[in-house]
Amino acid sequence: MDISSVVRAAARRLLGELGAGGLTLEAVADGAGLAVAEVASVFPHRDDLLTALLIDAYNESGAAMEQADQAAAKDGDAPAGARFLAVARALRAWSLDNPAEFALVYGSPVPGYHAPQDTVPPASRTPAVLAGIVRSALEAGELTPPRRAVPGPPLIRPEAVALFGSVPEAPFADVIERGIVLWSNLIGLLAFEVFARTHDSVLDQSGFFDFAIVVTAEGVGLAVPLD
Repeated sequence: MDISSVVRAAARRLLGELGAGGLTLEAVADGAGLAVAEVASVFPHRDDLLTALLIDAYNESGAAMEQADQAAAKDGDAPAGARFLAVARALRAWSLDNPAEFALVYGSPVPGYHAPQDTVPPASRTPAVLAGIVRSALEAGELTPPRRAVPGPPLIRPEAVALFGSVPEAPFADVIERGIVLWSNLIGLLAFEVFARTHDSVLDQSGFFDFAIVVTAEGVGLAVPLD
């Protein structure tokens, strides 16, 4: 028996009931049918378990997006907008199927928990997929130049530039900033749906999501073709 897998599965079941802040080694041991000492032998502290769950969630959601992008681009001529719609839909599907894990990643911070450096590479998979799509669109001439550029000095950290590759020349010199807006808008859309913030205002959640993706992509100059 792989104790780590058993413990993680039990912890994921409890996430929806207790929330991340309510997870304890004792509760997880009880849910897994194990002794607390057995759980502690794999995850000595609650934070170790939260880190493992975070990494799993980042990797699962990132993999779903990467697979959707690969499927959309398999013919070699898929426009970047179609790829973006595919990966956004894939992240939405994962989020709706795993609301507790989505809340762990994108919800309120867990009091007293500070994510270690180990979570950074898995967390980077989502923005890396988006950056790759925007970069491909830029290289293929598929981006529409913005009507207004970001004024003043750069607004982003060097790590964001490294993820994208380099700062493009004008008129796309602010495309990385716009890409971060794209990313944050995508997560915000999902948070509104997962946390039922649009249930009393949106009639068709799926249709509204696609519409919002089209509108959001326009901010980076990307045209999204709907089916």
